Amino acid sequence: MRRLINFFIMLFGSLFGLANTINADESGQLALPDLGGILGGLFGGGAAKAPAQTGFRTYLHIADGDLAYDTEAEIVALVVAGQFTKIWEMTVPAQQMIHWGFGSPALPHNQGYLWFAMLDAAAGMSEGMLRLVQANARETRRLVVAEFDTRSLHAAYDAAWVAADEAALRNMNEMMALPEKVEFPFVGEDSKLILEYNETVTPAASDIVEFSIPITVYQ
Repeated sequence: MRRLINFFIMLFGSLFGLANTINADESGQLALPDLGGILGGLFGGGAAKAPAQTGFRTYLHIADGDLAYDTEAEIVALVVAGQFTKIWEMTVPAQQMIHWGFGSPALPHNQGYLWFAMLDAAAGMSEGMLRLVQANARETRRLVVAEFDTRSLHAAYDAAWVAADEAALRNMNEMMALPEKVEFPFVGEDSKLILEYNETVTPAASDIVEFSIPITVYQ
């Protein structure tokens, strides 16, 4: 009888704890505790199951690119006016899966926003269309995830600028949102995140470039 009473005490205590641990995560989705672990522990089912992977948010910049794509000089040298060309890529590290963007449109203050700027510091902005692409390791399969007019991705040109990050937008009400692109497959180990650019307005000679693009990393 004492064992039975102790069992019900454990059961109701666990259910009470369960009610208090249900909460919403930053994306607006419910974060539930491990029911299998709770019931498994109560009924002698062994160790609790490992929790599901949780993504963390971060941003990509030029320096995160692969060796041939991690400097301003390398990127501006790859631009070809009037056609889409690959200007940047990053190979996904081991044991990681990545989505472009982070957060949810349901929570605009917690979703990602991007900016991109390429310019000739003495003459003006380079403008065109920027594509976010994901591809397998050999680039035989690729998906265009989003396409942006760069006029909406930076501040108005100022001849006093000496670095591309001075063109960055800081007010989210002026920026383009990029929530986590959950409608696309994960980009897994050895696959690639790619930027393609079609320059339609060409300054004398672009010499500085930078960007900040949100992603979600699972590992």
